[in-house]
Amino acid sequence: MAQPVDATLTDVGEFGLIAELVALFEQGEQVLIGPGDDAAVLRIRNGHVVVSSDLMVEGRHFRRDWASAEDVGHRAAAQNLSDINAMGGVAHSLTIGLAAPGDLPAQWALDFARGFAAECALVGASVVGGDLTRADQVVVAVTVMGACTEAPVVRSGAAAGDVLALTGRQGWAAGGLAVLGRGFRSPRVLVEAYRRPAPPYPAGRVAAEAGATAMIDISDGLLAEAGHLAERSGVSIDVRRDAFDLAEPLLAVGAALGVDPMEFVLGGGDDHALLATFGSRAQVPEGWSVIGSVAEGSGVTVDGAAYEGPTGWTHF
Repeated sequence: MAQPVDATLTDVGEFGLIAELVALFEQGEQVLIGPGDDAAVLRIRNGHVVVSSDLMVEGRHFRRDWASAEDVGHRAAAQNLSDINAMGGVAHSLTIGLAAPGDLPAQWALDFARGFAAECALVGASVVGGDLTRADQVVVAVTVMGACTEAPVVRSGAAAGDVLALTGRQGWAAGGLAVLGRGFRSPRVLVEAYRRPAPPYPAGRVAAEAGATAMIDISDGLLAEAGHLAERSGVSIDVRRDAFDLAEPLLAVGAALGVDPMEFVLGGGDDHALLATFGSRAQVPEGWSVIGSVAEGSGVTVDGAAYEGPTGWTHF
């Protein structure tokens, strides 16, 4: 039943909202039992099951005055789908927990669900369940499940002599966040990149099939994520600045804000690009760019030296 445009969550009620949310989520062939029971039941075919969870907290990970409900839905789905991508897999099922104030417009929740569903449709994934409760601010908790037909690509497989490669847009979301943080809305292309990431969804599986030795998605910052690969693999990683062609919008924002635009690329997150290591340049698939190298040792350097700028987002 259509709700009045000014209806709040309190007006609609938990089960009324759940009924409207469920209607927005199409179910794929892997779903035997979807939303509406105590738990979903999925059909698992050959391969490995991969599972990940993420939280988004209003005021910490998003602001409603900076992004629409649909934007937040896209972002919440993208960051979870990207985790499966980074394992070399493809997501197929998700659950959502939504906590929100009682006076939140019900339309916000429905628009959030539409954005979430639209992002999931890009990889053919289904929302198979979730939960809804009251809170003082909007909190989104998502669990995603997927499958790897190849062996999962983990963070600990990089070895000395490997090359470091990147695929996907990098630094654009950070540039957009910097713009919003200064009270501006342009360049619009960067603001939209922050509001709606564009993860390279097919690339994870392609990298796994090509023999990637280690892989991670860039959620918190390129150098920070490279640090995770280096630590887990027991190696050192060097990133080359000259491997990047800075896009004009990043150059423009850097000039306007008096910031080196490479900081957006090296320290920025939320684009959900993929960072991977390969045994040789010959293994690097089309669409990936070699941006560095792996050697014996520990830690991450830029052009062979310690980097003094921001390396990524820290949660605490």
